[in-house]
Amino acid sequence: MALVRWVTEMGMGVDVHGHDYTKAACRAVSDALRHSSLNFFLATDKTRDDMHVEVIVAVVDPGAVDTDTVKAEVPYGTVTVRAVPGGLDVPPVEGTTDGVVIANAAILVSFPE
Repeated sequence: MALVRWVTEMGMGVDVHGHDYTKAACRAVSDALRHSSLNFFLATDKTRDDMHVEVIVAVVDPGAVDTDTVKAEVPYGTVTVRAVPGGLDVPPVEGTTDGVVIANAAILVSFPE
């Protein structure tokens, strides 16, 4: 089945305390979702359940992201999550271990042709 992308959303998330890649990734996905509203369903024969949602999150350590937890941030559609290298780790203040993790997310919404 061929898919056609209809929507691209972007977001950024930060874990300021705790160096938690999954938390930063979830916040990036939530940020992207909060800045969108899909209003084309009535004008098409599509429903939100027809959506194929691909989530790509970029962090310094992709293996540290719990993709199932990130997937739960997306309320509709068939969702896949992939963590890739990117993002930014901000070093902790000297004498602490409290670094900052910055994640970027892209959400790609496609429908079958």
